[in-house]
Amino acid sequence: MQTQVFVDRRHRLLSQMKQGVAIIATAPEKIRNRDVGYPYRFDSYFYYLTGFREPEAVLVLINGGDDTDTRQILLCRDKDTERELWEGFRHGLAVARAQYQFDESYAINRLDELMPDFLANQPVIFYALGHEAAWDQRVVGWINQVRTQARKGVAAPSEIQDIRSLLDEMRLIKDESELTLMRAAAKISTDAHKRAMQATLPGKYEYEIEAELLYDFRRQGAQSVAYSSIVAGGANACVLHYVDNNARLQSGDLLLIDAGCELDGYAADITRTFPVNGQYTAVQRDVYELVLASQVAAIDQVKPENDWDAPHQAALRILCQGFLDLGLCQGSVDGVIETQDYKRFYMHRTGHWLGLDVHDAGEYKQDGQWRGLIPGMTLTIEPGCYIRPAENVPEHFWNIGIRIEDDVAVTASGCEILTQAAPKSVAAIEELMRCRTIIGK
Repeated sequence: MQTQVFVDRRHRLLSQMKQGVAIIATAPEKIRNRDVGYPYRFDSYFYYLTGFREPEAVLVLINGGDDTDTRQILLCRDKDTERELWEGFRHGLAVARAQYQFDESYAINRLDELMPDFLANQPVIFYALGHEAAWDQRVVGWINQVRTQARKGVAAPSEIQDIRSLLDEMRLIKDESELTLMRAAAKISTDAHKRAMQATLPGKYEYEIEAELLYDFRRQGAQSVAYSSIVAGGANACVLHYVDNNARLQSGDLLLIDAGCELDGYAADITRTFPVNGQYTAVQRDVYELVLASQVAAIDQVKPENDWDAPHQAALRILCQGFLDLGLCQGSVDGVIETQDYKRFYMHRTGHWLGLDVHDAGEYKQDGQWRGLIPGMTLTIEPGCYIRPAENVPEHFWNIGIRIEDDVAVTASGCEILTQAAPKSVAAIEELMRCRTIIGK
């Protein structure tokens, strides 16, 4: 992504602030055990505005009340050849300032020294209040330091506004550079799902299939998974957030895989459900075709004239009719929806925003109403059906868990399915699995 994209975002945010100081810190490094750390991942808000990936960094934006009276400041780690020997390259102040086009840069260890001066005579602090208690205390400390200068005529900020309310709205609409990255993440994830299908055989373990996913993510340049992969065979597919991935795969069972990579910060999120032995049974096919029909109906509702809830309602009505047809529910579609009897088999909504976070930033309602879909919004469409053993459920349905999920971008004329290439029809999946390569043998 070009540096100018991040500069333009900072200018947009400064313009919306009118007057005040924004403080956005990146994520801290975290210790896993003793002196071993978790893999580092930057804060999404910070990265959205900077493109800077190093830890120990803070962005400060100052609008003095005039769009020409602004300052873009990065505080980061200075060069340290000894630490770089152990930990790798650091940009340092001068290189970071030039490469990422900041007006000023300072060493991060000067943050407490400099912030009272940055806040002096500014009316508002834009900051994620309540996100992290230690930072809250730090910000309050800076305000109190400014207040001690009152007799010198220096005024302290009198208001704190949540910076996330501004940034969430910005992040909700993806620009073309973001969509390009998301298409690439979708392509990598799609290829990995195909590889997983071809690697699946009865007798293998869920973690072996997970390993195929991880291999293909990294092989194609993705830095990480976007979330913990779900590789759930048989009854495990009825656990929505199953992540143990340690059971042996049985012939005759379905395998549900919910997995996506993260590429340059942006997530893909795909779910496919397919037969371990390569062929759906009649009852599995019936339930699968129902879920697929509900997903097709939902995707058809992703267009600018509709609101966020339209895809969910379309999927829900198809699923409820199917539950009636299969004998899983009784009565009418409206009755099943009104009593929420469907929630025995479909207990989640049909999607979520997608972007820098797999459950991305942005409100789903405005003024109590579902918000309208706008070109540039990206979301998942993921209806499902999860049938656990129960007295009033025919036994041949037991332990069938199916979810089908695609990543979709709203366009001016409808939508673009970013993950379209991931096989999902019964015919396409069975054909791919008939052509299993040496991966699965």
